[in-house]
Amino acid sequence: MKVMIIVTHLLGTGHLSRALTLGRAFRDDGHEVMVVTGGMPAPQLDSSGMTLFGLPPLRSDGTNFTRLLTETGKEADTAYHEARVTALVQAVKTFQPHVLITELYPFGRRSLAAEFDAALSTATKLPVRPVILGSIRDILAPPSKPAKAERADDLVNQYYDGVLVHSTESVTPLSVSWPVSDQLAGRLHYTGFVAPELPQPHPDLVGEGEILVSAGGGSVGQPIFRAAIEAARQMPNRRWRLLVGGTDAKARIAELSEQAKGTSVILEPVRPDFRQMLPLAAASVSMCGYNTAMDILQSGTPAVFVPFDDGKEVEQGLRGQSLSGLSAIEVLESQSLSGAALAQAVERIIADGPRAKQDFGFDGAAQSVRIAKRLLELRA
Repeated sequence: MKVMIIVTHLLGTGHLSRALTLGRAFRDDGHEVMVVTGGMPAPQLDSSGMTLFGLPPLRSDGTNFTRLLTETGKEADTAYHEARVTALVQAVKTFQPHVLITELYPFGRRSLAAEFDAALSTATKLPVRPVILGSIRDILAPPSKPAKAERADDLVNQYYDGVLVHSTESVTPLSVSWPVSDQLAGRLHYTGFVAPELPQPHPDLVGEGEILVSAGGGSVGQPIFRAAIEAARQMPNRRWRLLVGGTDAKARIAELSEQAKGTSVILEPVRPDFRQMLPLAAASVSMCGYNTAMDILQSGTPAVFVPFDDGKEVEQGLRGQSLSGLSAIEVLESQSLSGAALAQAVERIIADGPRAKQDFGFDGAAQSVRIAKRLLELRA
């Protein structure tokens, strides 16, 4: 069957990374996959064996997800948005998927509603209507107004055959972060967590014994990196490796390099072999996005989470709270972040760890494939 996944990442690359993991599961099951991506290019992510179709790219203006910028940093105007709608509609018409998956929408990405709605409307008018599914992570940004939840319910009722919730209901039910109506509850399919298989430790032992500091693939996390450099001064017996993301990584690394003089800190751009480094590391310092949390649970690496909370974001904080009871995991709130506080937290988690690796409950991508195939069979 032909599977289309529509995703736009606006800040980091977590949404795209999860969509590609889902796409690889369909690919490995023998299906033709097109991932339509509307965010900035992220060449470090694995899209092999799939068609990657890029819309004119957008990114957010920091945490302001209503002001969207083009690749050159200009605010996207009406013509730019219309070009995205045209390209997306044409992709749906040309590819004619049997399964269409929208990542996050209609529970988020409301600023892009015109293009998602156009794609959904187009899909329903294809010669053979595809199975239409939503794909959402364990915890969503709670709606600020009841009308937003009601609007999502209406769209699900109008277009969707189901919503894939990438968590385990007994661990993190969607109701933790989103009001689940009776109508919506009947459309939910809990898949388990979506994560790639944990790779073998790095063959060159890169990262062994180090403190790995990361903040995803976007241009965020500078306060974490600055605190890590100060923490490294207090822990000279440990090597720290800071992996800096974003299209401006080179400039940010140059800025941090001045602060890092005289420390045992390595500064470099995000790397595709990060997950191979993680099991060898003494500890990880990161934000608490979905994909990072999965990596930490799978690897057993001691971890300090600094949840992203700019712009009143609460998703990562909720996730951090749910994980803070595990051994060798600490949550350090951004307002408490300092070099001294981070060094102390890292020392504690190293003393507590390592934690046993978890090798179950991470087959959400394969489960999603099975759910999609079953729904398609019921349509026949």
